[in-house]
Amino acid sequence: MLDIRFVRENQEAVATAMKNRNASWDSSRFSELDEARRTAITEEESLQAERNAASKAIGQMMAQGNNDEAEAAKEQVRAINEKIAALSEKRDEAESALSAMLLATPNMPADSTPVGADENDNPEVRRWGTPPEFDFEFKAHWDLGPELGIIDFERAVKLAKSRFILLGGLGARLERALINFMADTHTSRGYKEWWCPAMANAETLTGTGQLPKFEEDLFKTSEGLYLIPTAEVQLTNIHSGEVLDAEQLPLKYCAFTPCFREEAGSAGRDTRGLIRVHQFDKVEMVKYAKPEESYDDLESMVEDAENILQLLGLPYRVISLCTGDIGFSAAKTYDLEVWLPSYNGYKEISSCSNCTDFQARRANIKYRDPENFKGSRFVHTLNGSGLAVGRTMAAVIENYQQADGSIKVPDVLVPYMGGVEVIEKA
Repeated sequence: MLDIRFVRENQEAVATAMKNRNASWDSSRFSELDEARRTAITEEESLQAERNAASKAIGQMMAQGNNDEAEAAKEQVRAINEKIAALSEKRDEAESALSAMLLATPNMPADSTPVGADENDNPEVRRWGTPPEFDFEFKAHWDLGPELGIIDFERAVKLAKSRFILLGGLGARLERALINFMADTHTSRGYKEWWCPAMANAETLTGTGQLPKFEEDLFKTSEGLYLIPTAEVQLTNIHSGEVLDAEQLPLKYCAFTPCFREEAGSAGRDTRGLIRVHQFDKVEMVKYAKPEESYDDLESMVEDAENILQLLGLPYRVISLCTGDIGFSAAKTYDLEVWLPSYNGYKEISSCSNCTDFQARRANIKYRDPENFKGSRFVHTLNGSGLAVGRTMAAVIENYQQADGSIKVPDVLVPYMGGVEVIEKA
């Protein structure tokens, strides 16, 4: 959530930023609600002072035996109370409307976030690795996986519905191997691993920005809980309502969780294979950082995600998302896109973002640093995929396929595969 004082003092900058983000923003409505709130507060405080003075005078009148004057003053106090109650209602209405407006407003893009309309305006930052050149007719993972008996799309539909996945044999083993490899690698680089609930309450999802704006993309239970779309939700809210100490920062957390997305706004997109499904596994990274260090922490988080792809030997590129493509809570985002032969191009496999104090303000996460400032400040929160497991599996299957229809297991995964070096048809 944006700081209301910042919005009040930077209306033009906010309007420009929202325009660049293709987000709706009504400056006049904000000013109207803000003025109504502030006016109500001022008048309320004035009436409270008047009531306090009258109440004090009533006490003196009663002590002096001026009962008639005291009764008249009491009527005056009752009238003041009615006015205060009416003003309080107006203030609550204005505050509620302002809160709803700000909860639906995305973060301000960082100055270094490129201005652009959509994904076509995302500049490439760098590339790593060389896409493979096959001397045989390569296959997409949605064809090769079923042929090897490691992916079963048809039975997944029978068990659930379309866009769910069933893995079998070495497919299930490969999924587990990737999860453990990613988690082990991140913990070796200083991340504390957590095992999180797969459900979250509305307050938790509001803290990270999924609610209220993106409720249609979430699966909701009859008890009012939601299946999490990413472990970012849980990891970021671990310290909601807390004040951390400066020497603790940056905190580096990671977690494997299943992720669930209704994908209401993506009908017809990437419906084949493992790319866009309703349930998928992901290892997530989250950091809590000091504001002056958060952009350096973002760069190192991107390096941690890249490290996984490099160890797996998967070609990828890094792009910087423009204002028209950046996520709701993010101020700056880098996407890592892995090479997929079936697309003859790169496909997103990780998104690493600095959300500045946007989520921390919603979740009320602060830190104190007595040596540098009085009181407390909001932390900056960062999150990044490290990585999306299903898409990583797709990339491994496609990039490591061999002429005989088998899949070579990347060297770093062999120990996690119990020594299996090649996935062949059983």
